[in-house]
Amino acid sequence: MIYNLDKINEMAEGDEDFINSVISVFLDEVPQDLEALQTALAQGNYNDVYKLAHKIKPNVDLLGMEQTRAAALEIETLGKKEANMAEIERIFPSLKKDIDQVVSELKKDFGL
Repeated sequence: MIYNLDKINEMAEGDEDFINSVISVFLDEVPQDLEALQTALAQGNYNDVYKLAHKIKPNVDLLGMEQTRAAALEIETLGKKEANMAEIERIFPSLKKDIDQVVSELKKDFGL
């Protein structure tokens, strides 16, 4: 399991509806943001790369995905600096793989 719910559980204070809501939002938004990020990379659009990585970062952080958060942060930083698209493209597959895996696990674990 590459995610944990410690941060969400702490925020939820036992509220299962809150936990399910956070998971649902993650499943709705993050795959779309990831797809948009892939498009921005293909277009060489540094500004969108920065914005989308910035948007993805807190969502993966909330699920305790430290390695994925680090990849998103690195992509965000490089996008903001408009530096080294090749490096961003090197990091992106790892980010995508982790998110795809978590989406699959969350759907299975939460019956969604």
